[in-house]
Amino acid sequence: MGHFNILIAKAAAERETPNAALRAGKGTFKLMKKVALLGFGGWGKNHARTLCEMGALKRISDPNVLALEQAKTLYPSVDFDSDVNETLADPSVDAVVVATPPSTHFTLAKRALEAGKDVLVEKPMALKTEEGEVLNLLARSMDRVLMVGHVLEYHPAILKLRELIEGGELGKVFCLQSSRLNLGKVRTEENALWSFAPHDLALLLRLFHELPESVACHGGAFLNSQVADMTTTFIRFPSGRQAQIVVSWLHPFKEHKLVVVGSKQMAVFDDLQSWDEKLTLYPHRVDWIEGMVPQAIKAERHFIPLKPEEPLKAELTHFLECIKSRNAPLTDGDSGVQVLKLLAAAQKSMELKGVPQPYDVEKNISRVTIHPSAVVDSAATLGAGTKVWHYSHIMAGAKLGERCVLGQNVHISKNVTIGQGVKIQNNVSVYEGVVLEDYVFCGPSMVFTNVFNPRSEIERKNEFRKTIVRQGATLGANCTIVCGVEIGRYALVGAGAVVTQSVPDFGVVYGTPARLKGWICRCGAGKLVFKASAAQCRQCGADYYKRGKQFVEELKNGKLKRGSTSRSKTAVQGSSTSDEASAGQPPIVRGVHPRTGSELI
Repeated sequence: MGHFNILIAKAAAERETPNAALRAGKGTFKLMKKVALLGFGGWGKNHARTLCEMGALKRISDPNVLALEQAKTLYPSVDFDSDVNETLADPSVDAVVVATPPSTHFTLAKRALEAGKDVLVEKPMALKTEEGEVLNLLARSMDRVLMVGHVLEYHPAILKLRELIEGGELGKVFCLQSSRLNLGKVRTEENALWSFAPHDLALLLRLFHELPESVACHGGAFLNSQVADMTTTFIRFPSGRQAQIVVSWLHPFKEHKLVVVGSKQMAVFDDLQSWDEKLTLYPHRVDWIEGMVPQAIKAERHFIPLKPEEPLKAELTHFLECIKSRNAPLTDGDSGVQVLKLLAAAQKSMELKGVPQPYDVEKNISRVTIHPSAVVDSAATLGAGTKVWHYSHIMAGAKLGERCVLGQNVHISKNVTIGQGVKIQNNVSVYEGVVLEDYVFCGPSMVFTNVFNPRSEIERKNEFRKTIVRQGATLGANCTIVCGVEIGRYALVGAGAVVTQSVPDFGVVYGTPARLKGWICRCGAGKLVFKASAAQCRQCGADYYKRGKQFVEELKNGKLKRGSTSRSKTAVQGSSTSDEASAGQPPIVRGVHPRTGSELI
């Protein structure tokens, strides 16, 4: 966060530079830096026009012969080639603008930097975060200027909006919403997220001066099953701010709009309006009557005056000035990588059908795996390394820890909490009210309930009983856990058992109804046979102490292991209930669970 804020502060000090240069009459300033343009496609043509007007266009390179012929007609005094090697080898070229398809950005920008050229690469600067980081490090090691074409950051309306936000004119900023919609141009290489959203994501980071904590994205692929035509991205920040970014190339009309909602005012940037109406302030607010009743107060809108200035010209002016001064650009490689991280998190979330992802998702060593047939609701939370297999469903509000495995046809109801390392086999439903602690094993087709006496015609959702399965417990195949009980740590419930009462730690139960039949080590391989209240697992050597008939505790170095129910070593040394009570231990109540007070098997 600190590094990002330093970058913002550094850029803010020179944020007016592009427009200030133009206002000072330097639109055609004589920096005499010669720029080569790679790519004479749609946006490349705008670069060529603007660079030529500024007297900075030296060369155009494009492998498309028809594009080159058109360029020669428009700019006869410029050098041309269809081989980028010729351009990069030209000693008279000071810098390169990469305006080619996004899939080529990384390769061409890298080659240009290696050739000693300063580089402006169009958005996105690469299609992988690690590629953007490579470009950033390479530029620094070569002492080259690396700039990313986030052109809207140079728009007069955005510069003014930043000024209003930083000056407190909008009050406390709550959220941002942006929409970038149009019919076409339909891409086949990158989806709508990577094609349209970089502009808005860059603005979001710049306006909020804060890095996100989570990203969730939904997309729809209709024309090509492999390429999303529209996406909606939700972004949350540590401060509580939120943002929603909607992009589509499958929309009946064009819309480029950004809304910032503050406690004092709301701002709207509509890039399709005339210059005198591009930036609008709405002094709407919400007042609380007697501190209890919210009331929306509407006010007349007013337009913010702006001086018409072409953002692309301001961007290229800034680029040429940075080449001369050797200062870092406003939209430098660092800001480009920040946007790539956002895109990567959104892309991963979209692939997982909207599961929220951490902002820097590519730092996760283990990623979530979700089978295409599974359904994970957008508000569910899955830890790193968790795997969800065929036809499973995880509802909103459910929270799963790291490295969980859900087999086929598993249902996790809303608001269920599951710890890390939990394994749930096929055909198991975990209903609301059930809590599974770390490393619980649920065998195939075992059953949880949450209502004690259900009737189809009687609504009993307010009668859910909480069921807790403690750490390391094993629930055998086809067993049934009647609601309202607690399964103790490392307990083992036999296959087909019907559990109607709580099970103690390390207890082994089976039968219908289930009865306590013995004790088992935490390793699951050794049956515990007690002699004079002590037992040792023959498999792993762990020591245990039995207190009364119902309670077993694990020992470590002759003492009760941390996390056991009893916490005094007197319980280990004493041999009677009176000894334990006199040493500060609660008296043993036969047949009652020490944590919940519920009846034990």
